[in-house]
Amino acid sequence: MWARVLLPRQRLVSNNHLRRAIMSVPNGASKPQDRSNLVPFSSRLKEGRALAEDVWSIYNVANLPSDCINLGQGYMNFAPPKWVSEAANTALQGIAENHYSHPKGRMRLRQAIKAHYSPQFNRELDVESEILVTSGANEGQYSVFVAFLEQGDEVIMFEPFFDQYLPSVTFNGGKPVYVPLHPPKTEGKNTSNEWTIDLAELRSAITSRTKMIIVNTPHNPVGKVFTRKELEGIAALAEEFNLIVMSDEVYDCLTFDGKEHVRIATLPGMWDRTVTVGSAGKAFCATGWRVGWLIGPPSIIRPTLAATTRIVFCTTSPLQEAAAAGLEQAEQRGYFAKQRAEYAERRKILTDAFDKLGLTYTLPEGSYFILLDISNVKFPDDYPFPASVLGRGRDFRACWFIAIELGVSSIPVSEFYCEEHANIGEAYARFAFCKDTDTLKRAAERLQKLKNYIQ
Repeated sequence: MWARVLLPRQRLVSNNHLRRAIMSVPNGASKPQDRSNLVPFSSRLKEGRALAEDVWSIYNVANLPSDCINLGQGYMNFAPPKWVSEAANTALQGIAENHYSHPKGRMRLRQAIKAHYSPQFNRELDVESEILVTSGANEGQYSVFVAFLEQGDEVIMFEPFFDQYLPSVTFNGGKPVYVPLHPPKTEGKNTSNEWTIDLAELRSAITSRTKMIIVNTPHNPVGKVFTRKELEGIAALAEEFNLIVMSDEVYDCLTFDGKEHVRIATLPGMWDRTVTVGSAGKAFCATGWRVGWLIGPPSIIRPTLAATTRIVFCTTSPLQEAAAAGLEQAEQRGYFAKQRAEYAERRKILTDAFDKLGLTYTLPEGSYFILLDISNVKFPDDYPFPASVLGRGRDFRACWFIAIELGVSSIPVSEFYCEEHANIGEAYARFAFCKDTDTLKRAAERLQKLKNYIQ
């Protein structure tokens, strides 16, 4: 709901304020009117932590030492594949490629998505009614919420959750409902599969107002790849209570150790109630391009198209051409298999460093994040933390201390929890290994200094 804007009253208040200011100034000299907040902003910004200083701003490179190695944010410090970048350059030299595309997405990209994903969904996808190109995965998800949420509808999300889900739901009148993933109870190296869901807890979270469940697999930040059995349990509840499932699968190309990536949309009865989210930025190391897609039945894609058309109209045309080239050539180039092997090598650099320190961590079976247990990392009580960190969870202070003293940044995981469950996340820091091997080796060397701060 938009906050009411009463312009006449606003002017009256401003004039009274101005008269008081004039009376308080010697010799009748007047101060300028304070015009910094003449019209109130929308009340929706008070929801979903939108006004709070977000974790990405706090741990931004601008706030950290210039030589700090950024393993916090999940962007790559290396270029996209050459053939994908060349396709972008070629498109920029064209004519049609530099103008509006169809709101559904450029036909070349939709055809490439169809060719790439149809075998994975065990069905021939329809480029006109079952595929929608969006301005990044986030915008696609936002448009789904616009299309389907009524005021007070509930959306279930598993904690820890990708932080963008929260404001996207609340801005559209939805109410987040949280079901935690339960972390491993053993020390040492754990696998992400040991973070488990309790289907009884999920069932108890469902009410008459529940509209949707968000499933993120492979998971950010845990790295969990949901098992077929877990997804079957979620699917059964979605069928029983007639719920939409938003399956965020932007890391579908990054699974390790032979882990099977199961698409919940392929389970019996689930195609008609599932929208699957994909990302060219994650697949082709170009997170700033903001090209994503949705795959689902016409009953979900059609209303979402109506929303996204009014939000952004269409996605950047030349970068759609580049994403299409990426999908068209990936298989013949062996791109995704090579990428998995390279990321497995990067993962090992960090896990070896944590093994040497004897710290507990979660070995991710998907995505490019590692959760490190920092509950035993000590720091001085009187350390000069900035105000943005004080008053937040212990993990905020630990991550800041590590960034300043060791020169390696990470992200505090309590940011990905609701206030009630934030204590679970306070034990962890998220490290991204989507960096080149030289950078990761330098970070691993610096992190060895943690031994001086382990209780």
